[in-house]
Amino acid sequence: MFAHGQTVIQYVERLAPKSLAYEGDKIGLHVGTLQKQVKKVMVALDVLESVVDEAIAEGVDLIVAHHAVIYRPLKNIRTDMAAGRVFEKLIKHDIAVYTAHTNLDVAVGGMNDWLAEAIGLNKVEVLDVIHRDSWKKLAVFVPASHRDAVFQAISEAGAGFVGNYSHCSFQTEGTGTFMPGEGTNPFIGTKGKLEKVEEVKLEMVVPASRQSAVVKAMLAAHPYEEVAYDIIPLEQAGTGYGIGRIGVLPQPMTLRQLAELVKERFSLQGLRVVGDLDGQVKKVAVVGGDGSSFVSKAIFKGADAYLTGDIGYHTAHDAQAEGLSIIDAGHNIEKIMKQKLADYLNELLKANGYQTEVIASTMHTDPFQFV
Repeated sequence: MFAHGQTVIQYVERLAPKSLAYEGDKIGLHVGTLQKQVKKVMVALDVLESVVDEAIAEGVDLIVAHHAVIYRPLKNIRTDMAAGRVFEKLIKHDIAVYTAHTNLDVAVGGMNDWLAEAIGLNKVEVLDVIHRDSWKKLAVFVPASHRDAVFQAISEAGAGFVGNYSHCSFQTEGTGTFMPGEGTNPFIGTKGKLEKVEEVKLEMVVPASRQSAVVKAMLAAHPYEEVAYDIIPLEQAGTGYGIGRIGVLPQPMTLRQLAELVKERFSLQGLRVVGDLDGQVKKVAVVGGDGSSFVSKAIFKGADAYLTGDIGYHTAHDAQAEGLSIIDAGHNIEKIMKQKLADYLNELLKANGYQTEVIASTMHTDPFQFV
């Protein structure tokens, strides 16, 4: 059984909800349709002609990309020019393209967490918090026979996370009463007769962003025709979401050693460095892609060094004056998302019984090289 296109994208958006994207970001379906079965998915950083040729050769039905294939407004689609050929090939071979950009950057367990993990950062926090999710409490009354099924379903949908702990709940046993009326089809009981049932009140916290998914999972797992549940807003602040990460290295090292580590972990020919190569580095900020606008945030958060890409000349001077070292490893270090996202999707698809295969593009799309 192969997954429907919408199912694959639901899994992508479980990791990187659209609500996390920056306003105006070019995310979502760019080319083709998701209303089809998908036998093979390819994860790519950029949708260049070489990447599309690779997708055709691999028999791919859907490309999930980080960078938008339609970023600037299209004035034409000329198939005698490089940009037009990309769309011609995608449409002729029925290959859909879906983009997850800043929502994947911001996501917990997404792009910037992968970058931080790659260089071994500990005690990782968000560098620039954009917004905080609010918390709700879900309380649902479940017959004792279905306690575990409903508990597991809503836990997997995103309820019950407290810090680094999952499946957190409070369960109270009691007696529920109800009388089925005309037109009902009760799971337990008889029409017109008052019933008393041993039930469990299951209480779990839910991020507001996961409320819809949790309620849907709860209703699907619950045996009752009419489910009794409450959703209560809570005062405490939820998870902070934003761009970049900041953390500490397992042990201090020189800037030169950190630069060499970055080269090795991201398979780079070279990189640009600002700062004293023999200076000690402990606290490191990371932003995938163009990180010029987050230099001041890295300084404010006390970073010794900042790993990012696309740093401008004058921005480098400003950082140098403030004592912040910079490792400009280029925009293309975001290529880490190809295998990471492919592994994530393969795991989910397999766990749900789908034969759909997800591969990572092997095309090198960095336009820069060192000579």
